[in-house]
Amino acid sequence: MTSRQEPAWLEVALMVACCAFLFFYGLGAFGLVGADEPRYAQIAREMLARHDWVTPVLNGVPWLEKPVLLYWGEMLSYKIFGVSDWAARVPSAVLASLMVLAAYLFMRRFRRGSQLDAALILASLAGIIGFARAASTDMPLTATFTVAMLAWYAWFETRQQRWLASCYIFLALGTLAKGPIAPFLAALIILVFIVVRRDWTLIRLTLWLPGLLLYFAVALPWYVLVQHANPQFVRVFIFEHNLARYSSNMFQHRQPFWYFAPVLLLGVLPWIVFVIAAGIRAIREIIDTRCSFELFFGLWGVLPVVFFSFSQSKLPGYILPALPPFAILAAEYIWRRIDEADEPPLWLDFLHALVGGALLGCSLLSIYFLLRLPVTALAVTIAICSGIAVFTGMLIAIYVKGLKTARFATLVPVLLAMAFVLKMAAPFIDGRNSQRPVAQALAAYAKSGTPVAVSGVSRVVEYGLTFYRDQPISSYDRSEFPLGNHLVVSKPGSTAAIQAMLKGRKVADLGSFAPQHLEFYAVTGSP
Repeated sequence: MTSRQEPAWLEVALMVACCAFLFFYGLGAFGLVGADEPRYAQIAREMLARHDWVTPVLNGVPWLEKPVLLYWGEMLSYKIFGVSDWAARVPSAVLASLMVLAAYLFMRRFRRGSQLDAALILASLAGIIGFARAASTDMPLTATFTVAMLAWYAWFETRQQRWLASCYIFLALGTLAKGPIAPFLAALIILVFIVVRRDWTLIRLTLWLPGLLLYFAVALPWYVLVQHANPQFVRVFIFEHNLARYSSNMFQHRQPFWYFAPVLLLGVLPWIVFVIAAGIRAIREIIDTRCSFELFFGLWGVLPVVFFSFSQSKLPGYILPALPPFAILAAEYIWRRIDEADEPPLWLDFLHALVGGALLGCSLLSIYFLLRLPVTALAVTIAICSGIAVFTGMLIAIYVKGLKTARFATLVPVLLAMAFVLKMAAPFIDGRNSQRPVAQALAAYAKSGTPVAVSGVSRVVEYGLTFYRDQPISSYDRSEFPLGNHLVVSKPGSTAAIQAMLKGRKVADLGSFAPQHLEFYAVTGSP
């Protein structure tokens, strides 16, 4: 077992290099996408400009949907690097790196031999990479929650109170990241673990008064301050954006009950084969020996998925906290196979290599998928040949050298796919999904500070332009009509519709941004 381990300094160097490339490299290769990224980035910018570390503000109005941890991180990043889209993503990348380090240290302490596998598997999961590079609240919650759960299990095995104290501190940070979901999920997982084990004393021991005091000391001050400054906070945050979001479709994110099954499978790529194999082995271990390790990490992986499957509102990031335990179980599976000199059957290696080859092949075709263009025969040939080369290399490496090479063989298609996306596909992602190039095109017609409105477009456009122009964007759809001259971003062919809403004011077609089917209009005159 010990013969396969690299020196600690080399393991750390490999881990740092992996995180640096997967989480930090090319953070600004494409602009902020979706509605949440630019909105959160702008909130942090306004809080920093107001020197207000308590109340999240958007366009000068309190925005109380989410707690403050992400905004604090973005504010610190802005102070160090200046305001930019990539700086808004730095906190998630940093927290993801710390989460990988925590997994490494935990496994080195409690499952020595599998620590590097755990770290590299966790860092290379598709879901972790995606959210580590996003300015959203999902990675801050996942990172802090992961450390808290690892700390609780460390306490369970050692009964050292420093681990339990760490658990409460990081649960408090998770509460500052996304609210009461952090302690709720932790309580759910731990309680089911206790029930299955029938070890009722764990309830009393876990509800440790100094730990509870630490939790409230870290989490409570901001909640008290923000409620004092904004009496509507409890109604907006707790009742609307926690309870109502779960129990109703008021935010228009309804999905089928099984929605998170494919999300989970995609999230654990390219390790899906070993994750499934590890899950099957864990079930057997739980049935045969009631092994606490497999039971705890299995419950941690499954229960969040089950819980959010009943939610009336579903988004992919909801089950991100379920990914780390699957990475750890996969690492434990690989380590035990090596330790017992029990190589998995060839078909398992075959399927894993096939996933790696398919991952690279699909990434090479991503530009065609993004542009919704017919895929050329040459592109398909290149993708298939590249995929076959990776598949063959991975299969030979794992078959000849054994599972000890799996982590490095699997990183090859991940790193190649990332490099291709960042260098080749990123400009197309930027053009079709980010408002950064839209704002740049709009700058040719509207100087900084010129009023801009939107009409008949998604909120993605509104929030994106809000960040990239650093100004409030009016919406005709909310009957917000600027009084003076201004520009409007709308769908092509909207001249007549805009003219009808403005009652006699002049409307001129200025130009367009074809990749996103947007048109720019100049409005002159007074109402």
